[in-house]
Amino acid sequence: MELDFKGRVAIVTGAGGGLGRAHALALAARGARVLVNDLGGGVHGEGGALSAAQAVVEEIRAAGGEALANGASVTDFAAVQAMVQQAVDAWGRVDVLVNNAGILRDKSFAKMDMQDFRAVVDVHLMGAAHCCKAVWPHMVAQQYGRIVMTTSSTGLYGNFGQSNYGAAKLALVGLMQTLALEGAKYHIHVNALAPTAATRMTEGLMPQEVLDMLQPEAVVPAMLVLAHESAPTRTTLCAGAGSFEAAHITLTQGLFLGAAADTPEQLAARLAEVTARAGETVPASGAAQGALEVQKAVAARA
Repeated sequence: MELDFKGRVAIVTGAGGGLGRAHALALAARGARVLVNDLGGGVHGEGGALSAAQAVVEEIRAAGGEALANGASVTDFAAVQAMVQQAVDAWGRVDVLVNNAGILRDKSFAKMDMQDFRAVVDVHLMGAAHCCKAVWPHMVAQQYGRIVMTTSSTGLYGNFGQSNYGAAKLALVGLMQTLALEGAKYHIHVNALAPTAATRMTEGLMPQEVLDMLQPEAVVPAMLVLAHESAPTRTTLCAGAGSFEAAHITLTQGLFLGAAADTPEQLAARLAEVTARAGETVPASGAAQGALEVQKAVAARA
């Protein structure tokens, strides 16, 4: 089955270069009309100019596609609302949102200024929340939507010197989980993409031969699958160098130990059993944890 986006309208944030540019070009090549958003600033979030977004728009138009440029900061909710309205005014709808905008301010937590922590969370987490909030009523009204969050292996598994980035990126998975549940009855599917790609944000971090394998274009297939009308929902796909994996937040079967005076000691002694992964599940919602705990407590009393 060809992943066709004809008749669809997509917004891609942070699309002036790197992954976002690759996403925008791919969506346009498959028929989508694309609003290319980029603040045009540096990797640390400084500065701003429309030229980066406009350059990608010109690439799309030169290839025969339709595109518009937008220079809004995703941290500015009013500007994000105006961005979404720009797409609606031009094309009548918004079908796809790819939350890709991001910055880095890496430093060990001991040395990190809290202003730098907040700045990264504001762009990645609040920026995505702003964009989701702005497109949500349009997607609800048209009974259709596809939203892709850009998470990261740093959020899923941690990475030295990126506490701010990791916190924001895992928070996006939490946002994805709940929006997927709330959007289900409106046919709004919400997924997350954890890319490994060579961009401005990874220059100098890896040997050049490794960077050459990690082209942004190798991540694009996962984005297209998550943004297409046939997309799953509540799925976290990992992608890099042409390989694809899925990440899951699981729940072990655990143990019922009660609430006796010595339960802390029992838990400490039997922690390996609690964390054993045999029979672990991927819960359908947050309520599943409580349901499992109550079920084990009732069984222990029987």
